[in-house]
Amino acid sequence: MTLSTKTAGLVALGLLCFLAGRCTAPAPGAHENGTASEETTAQTEKPSLWICPMHPTIQLPEAGDCPLCGMDLVPQAQDTGEDPRHLSMSAAAVELAGVVTAPVERSHLTRPVRLVGKVAFDETLVKSISAWVPGRLDRLFVDFTGLRVRLGDHLVKLYSPELFSAQEELLSARGRLTETAGEASEFLAASNRRAFAAAREKLILMGLTEDQVQAILKRGAAQDHVIMTSPAAGVVIEKLVEEGSYVQTGTVIYKIADLDHLWVRLDAYEKDLAWLRYGQEVAIEAEALPGQLIEGRISFIDDIINEHTRTAMVRVNVDNRDGQLKPGMFVRAVAAARVGAEGRLIDTYLAGKWVSPMHPEIVKDGPGACDVCGMDLVPAEELGLVAGVGESSAAPLVLPASAVLLTGKRAVVYIQVPGAQRPTFEGREVRLGPRAGDRYIVLEGVEEGEEVVVQGAFRIDSSMQIRAKPSMMGVPGETPRLTAPVARWFLKSLENLYATYGDLHRALSGDRLEVALLALGEFPGALSHVRGEGLPDAAKQTWRAARLDLESGLREARAAEDIEVVRAAFEAISRGMLVLEREFGHTGSEQRFEAYCPMAFDDTGASWLQVGDGILNPYFGSSMLTCGELREEFQPSAPSGDDAEAAPEEPSSKGAEDEHAGHDHDAASGGDQ
Repeated sequence: MTLSTKTAGLVALGLLCFLAGRCTAPAPGAHENGTASEETTAQTEKPSLWICPMHPTIQLPEAGDCPLCGMDLVPQAQDTGEDPRHLSMSAAAVELAGVVTAPVERSHLTRPVRLVGKVAFDETLVKSISAWVPGRLDRLFVDFTGLRVRLGDHLVKLYSPELFSAQEELLSARGRLTETAGEASEFLAASNRRAFAAAREKLILMGLTEDQVQAILKRGAAQDHVIMTSPAAGVVIEKLVEEGSYVQTGTVIYKIADLDHLWVRLDAYEKDLAWLRYGQEVAIEAEALPGQLIEGRISFIDDIINEHTRTAMVRVNVDNRDGQLKPGMFVRAVAAARVGAEGRLIDTYLAGKWVSPMHPEIVKDGPGACDVCGMDLVPAEELGLVAGVGESSAAPLVLPASAVLLTGKRAVVYIQVPGAQRPTFEGREVRLGPRAGDRYIVLEGVEEGEEVVVQGAFRIDSSMQIRAKPSMMGVPGETPRLTAPVARWFLKSLENLYATYGDLHRALSGDRLEVALLALGEFPGALSHVRGEGLPDAAKQTWRAARLDLESGLREARAAEDIEVVRAAFEAISRGMLVLEREFGHTGSEQRFEAYCPMAFDDTGASWLQVGDGILNPYFGSSMLTCGELREEFQPSAPSGDDAEAAPEEPSSKGAEDEHAGHDHDAASGGDQ
């Protein structure tokens, strides 16, 4: 090879290498590791999942419509590295999800305590008319109960040898007094005067009046029959002997009650006793007097709980001089409990008052003596009758009830994070106080002025789960989780309870009282067949709490003759059924919903459980059948197929009988079922 040929080959090789380098060199602006090209590719990729803003459980690989509500699916948001407890959404997504917020504020709440009871006699005004001497009742002037008598009216005509002898003694004593009127012996005259006074007093003690004694002296002769008169005014409520009967000293002939003042005896469930105080104002309405409110104040609260009804007696003294109330009337009442800081009752009506320790209905503005027993009055504060004075009277923090997600043991709310570029929400666990109507008192977890989600909180929590963020509703190990075979056994035993509740709901929404009463009659049997054996402790406690609500409602509806009474009881029954649905779910294929009517029970609001998404309002029936809103959706749940195969057989008949025999005993106290 010549030199010129060799040089030409080297030039050709260099040119080839240069061209190869240009072809393989990175594009301008690109890094050697190729990150930019990969990012560009990722930006042009389609989202892996499309979700429904209204039903976050719907996740499809392609864009389209939600199969449940028909809304357009939106791309699933990518993780931006934000706080795992925060969820950021676009303004459009917030609007589609129906998220609404309201500020946390301070406000005094009035918690209505609903009570039922009956009108009764004022026991302090019931008098017994008894025989003061032995004898025979030859005539009963009041010969049937219900008659109204006045002071001094004739009651009976009595034949009594003892009274006849006492009259003779009186006349003899007067004769001796007259005969010795001119005697010089002062001792003899004084002795006769004492004998005459004693004979006169003896007749008074035997039940004769001063006028009757004067008539005997004027007549100058004893009579074998004497008329007994009424020592009190009122209505004869009992006649205990018949005409012609012989009586002994102390035999009760009549009982008379003064009906101008009556008692209203109300039954208060033990859970409500913390909201009741002496002197608290109560509004009462009698079934026989619709539309007429009777106002009174609590004058007594029993210290003993009835073990069968789990109630304590609360007494209200009422004036009845117009005679409209009658003992035995059924009444409903509402005591308004004003709640202050830390959920404590505020009742300052008796502040600075003086009260009788024996008769607390006697209240005066200053010291003095009791009008009934004469005991010295004492300050109401010393008797513990004044509540909510000082710091506890401050306005508490309150939350709308719709903002709270209840998990059984915990309460969760979502707060809108202030100052965020996009709408951002943070989950908070809160400690709740009592509920008053449609608001809760909140003791810990939020501050005044923070914006809390009042609509759409459940959808936010669902979105947290979809994006693999920690759900505030699903803290591991906190909610009772059932595993087969216990799950299948327990859920199956709830089916009859759900069905009976559904019958009651449909009957009330259709204004059918007779059908509702039939459904109520089926409830005890449905409750007794719930199989709770083997449940974990947490689940067992949840079942007990739900059953107490159910039994409380059933007691309220017992022997109801008015559909409004059944509707009031249905609210307590619904609380228990919603607990069961939230914590344990239901079998089958149907969807269930929690519905809420804000106008129920004088705008305090109430929820219920129903099948289907068409509102059927049980609290108003046909008058406002579609009033309400759906708050929560419940999909059917069931154990896996493998677990279902392992479910045990039903208990033997003897075991079931043993359990049912013990159910009544355990019903009030929450047995192990």
